[in-house]
Amino acid sequence: MKFLAVFRYTEAEGNKLGVVGWVKNTRQGTVQGQVQGPEEKVNSMKAWLSKVGSPSSRIDRTDFSNEKEIPSLQFTGFSTKY
Repeated sequence: MKFLAVFRYTEAEGNKLGVVGWVKNTRQGTVQGQVQGPEEKVNSMKAWLSKVGSPSSRIDRTDFSNEKEIPSLQFTGFSTKY
């Protein structure tokens, strides 16, 4: 149940910032996801993921890759994948 609480914070932050996308745990103990939205909002989400996270998270490092401009959003909200 701990992971559900972690994702609740991430979903809430994504929705608060107005970005769309998803997040999930990997079998390697990392978190993977996709964030879409205006550049300034995406940058705010990246900063939150890198420095704040959920109250119980431990952030050792972040790695953002495959960043590109897209013509339209591919998601309608921010959610957790299982």
